Amino acid sequence: MKITLICIGRLGAAPEARLALDWAERASLSGRVLGLGPVDVVEVEARKAGKAAEGEALLSRLGGGHLIACDEHGEARSSRDFAALLGRLRDDGVRHLVFAIGGADGLDHSVLDASARRLAFGPQTWPHALVRAMLAEQIYRAATILAGSPYHRD
Repeated sequence: MKITLICIGRLGAAPEARLALDWAERASLSGRVLGLGPVDVVEVEARKAGKAAEGEALLSRLGGGHLIACDEHGEARSSRDFAALLGRLRDDGVRHLVFAIGGADGLDHSVLDASARRLAFGPQTWPHALVRAMLAEQIYRAATILAGSPYHRD
């Protein structure tokens, strides 16, 4: 199952960008034998300002993938529950899983409405650039959980 993180904004050489790419690469390598990956981070820019334009930019890159919106009002899951979700989606035949990460103002309602579910990283508000790295790490962690690796500790 290919996994894509579609993110609003280009981070360039920011430390969060390097961190997200590093975790995505680890997730791709670890998940390969499990049928998870590759894991890609795709940055998109809206043609106009505002959440509606950002929503259009995100939705245009779905490519028919199963969409999960990263939203502060979504469901917070433990790492084990998240791993189980990825495993279940893979086993159910989802070929392309897409996570949408909005800009500083969050996701437009069009993206939220198109999503199969919403994922939160707890009740705090996180910088959208940091969420990329956090999500990529959780995908890597999910792969290690599904593989029975000792990386994750409860």
